[in-house]
Amino acid sequence: MRDSGLVHALLEIGSREQLLGHPAVGPSWEGFVIETLIHAAGPNAIPIFYRTADGAEIDLVLERAGRPAIAIEVKRSTAPKIEPGFRVACDDLKIDHRLLVYSGRDSYPIRDGIVAHSLPSAIIAVRELMARPAR
Repeated sequence: MRDSGLVHALLEIGSREQLLGHPAVGPSWEGFVIETLIHAAGPNAIPIFYRTADGAEIDLVLERAGRPAIAIEVKRSTAPKIEPGFRVACDDLKIDHRLLVYSGRDSYPIRDGIVAHSLPSAIIAVRELMARPAR
């Protein structure tokens, strides 16, 4: 479900404390981040979930001009780790811009061209990357 507020209402989650103790907190965060970044990417971006038969996946691929432009992995942890499948999927699709959005406050490079971002920082990065001319 794309609307985290609706999910919370249906699950009768009425407070932040209830949400943090609920098993839906991770998927709720992921959905909220994905919806926020789709909006930030603008109307010319095509959002895609990507998963191979082998299980390599990308939570959100933003496509522009018929090409995958940005790969985004979402983790609720404040000490996130990237799964090998994310790297494999990015390499398969030849995506240069790789973002990890997590619940922390700092932005920092991880490796393999992946940059960890807070959600506010990811919004800025997505807007800037999608505003660049398509290659």
